[in-house]
Amino acid sequence: MFRESPLQSLKAGHWVKLIGGASFQDLPTLRHLAIAYGLAGVDCLDLAADEAVVTAVREGLQVAENLSEEAKTLGFLGVQTPWIMVSLNDGEDPHFRKAFFDANRCPPDCPRPCESLCPAQAINHQGVIEQRCYGCGRCLPVCPLGLIQTQSHQTTPQTIANLLRSGQVSALEIHTQVGHQTRFQTLWQDLKPWLSSLKLLAISCPDHPDVLAYLTGLSQYMTPLPCPLLWQTDGRSMSGDIGKGTTHAAIRLAQKVLAANLPGLVQVAGGTNAYTVEKLAQLNLLAPAPHAIAGIAYGSFARSQLMPILEQLALGHSLETSPDLLWQAVAIADQLVRPLKLRAGAVGLTQA
Repeated sequence: MFRESPLQSLKAGHWVKLIGGASFQDLPTLRHLAIAYGLAGVDCLDLAADEAVVTAVREGLQVAENLSEEAKTLGFLGVQTPWIMVSLNDGEDPHFRKAFFDANRCPPDCPRPCESLCPAQAINHQGVIEQRCYGCGRCLPVCPLGLIQTQSHQTTPQTIANLLRSGQVSALEIHTQVGHQTRFQTLWQDLKPWLSSLKLLAISCPDHPDVLAYLTGLSQYMTPLPCPLLWQTDGRSMSGDIGKGTTHAAIRLAQKVLAANLPGLVQVAGGTNAYTVEKLAQLNLLAPAPHAIAGIAYGSFARSQLMPILEQLALGHSLETSPDLLWQAVAIADQLVRPLKLRAGAVGLTQA
């Protein structure tokens, strides 16, 4: 079966990205996500700028590569060497934070709404499991005593430089927002020496009344670029697993950015889920429409879909050594990746 390269998918409007999470560092889970979504045919995996995270995901992709031909015989897309992207921020950003609290202060009879609500299963009786927390913030308002706080972090340009120098990372995503222009420019100057090695630069930004003017200014400041530019419209951050309606904010912002005709391509994110492709099709925002998106990034929804499968793995076992669970996981991932590929006509164009 014919498969496009990530760049071909991006330019043709068939691009599907898996967001691992800018703060998510659960290495076994990320490795398994890479296996399942790699075999389902994603074009890119967006990760925390952490060498251990990148290594775990690359190991997962190698497993997927080894299983690719078997996946194709089962009707899945198989691996087409997806790009690895890492994220960084130019200031305070919810994607770059983790919750914490002192579990010793919790009342013995507390119903623990934080634990039951946490989508990452990052809370237990000892507190927050730091590696699993990805900063969604849903635990903050439900604590009866208001004990939960967050701590933000900022990825340094040197960390990015080390990852780019190693050749393990192909793409970079900068999270910014209206009002961060000076911070963005400072970060940009620090990154400039390493940009020539990129295959893609993405700018992720939430909505704001002045967002178009802000993005226009960034575009002018960054010109010329050594690689394609992708605008990630972050509609409702880290919310895709809440319900299908969360996709509307991402699509509204994408429509706004598309209408502005900024240089570069547009990809929806922030609230995307299984309903996103259907809604984009209804609005005629899929290729080959004249003002179509380049692709979709799936984050919390994509991860949540596989968690029931991954929880069944015996302690110390990996997904590839549990064939029944492996192909169940790939089938679930395929249900999310394939609709955009099929609607765009990217799958089955020719036979290998």
